[in-house]
Amino acid sequence: MSATAEWSMQEITRATGTTSRTLRHYDHIGLLPPSRLGSNGYRFYNTDTLVRLQRILLLRQLGLGLKEIAEVVDGQQPEAEALQAHLDLMQLERKQLDRRIAAVNTTLTKRAEGKTLMATEMFDGFDHTRYEEEVTQRWGREAYQSGDRWWRSLSEEEKQAIQAEQQRIQDDYAEAYRAQLDPGAEQVRAITARLHQWLRAPMGSVSQGYFLGLADLYVADDRFAANYGGTEGATFVRDAMRVYAESAQFDQE
Repeated sequence: MSATAEWSMQEITRATGTTSRTLRHYDHIGLLPPSRLGSNGYRFYNTDTLVRLQRILLLRQLGLGLKEIAEVVDGQQPEAEALQAHLDLMQLERKQLDRRIAAVNTTLTKRAEGKTLMATEMFDGFDHTRYEEEVTQRWGREAYQSGDRWWRSLSEEEKQAIQAEQQRIQDDYAEAYRAQLDPGAEQVRAITARLHQWLRAPMGSVSQGYFLGLADLYVADDRFAANYGGTEGATFVRDAMRVYAESAQFDQE
């Protein structure tokens, strides 16, 4: 296809599944102007415009809003470099999908054969993305994207190690609570220091405000509190985090 080739809006909607209303909206907000308007007012799109549309649709599938997409596609990053980054992300997503398919197949096979199912087999490939909307609302889109990129970059062994450390921290807090230790005791402080480092892994930095806000959330949200044996256990963890925050070194707000 030559560089001067162009397609009508109708051809684009058929090829991409995007509606004409969406394309008109993209034109209206300046995200995707057509390469030219015909004498009858019809919109036409050339090869460069289609490459831009491809990037827009990829970023939409990755969860970005239109404002964020505009900032990306209008940025200084070379086109080939940007598309390669998108391709890398899609390949990671495909690997996750392949693992989920394999997990469901394993479930079907073992159920049919009457074999014992392992949770690690059943949920392989299922991850934190179900919390995307909530994390975005609480801490912003960048917080979710940063954590998501970090998680996807890990090997399976690294993911298992991180999850295992999270469980050990919860178990150690529970043991300290059952032993009726003071939230400011040295043993409890050591557990909280491990929690601090565990939180820094995906974010790169943890401010004191974030740390204390999370401490309050552990008590306020029943789902988090359940990880520490209920409200009383979560309150113990919150108090331990507050004591730790008084003297610990945190990253800037």
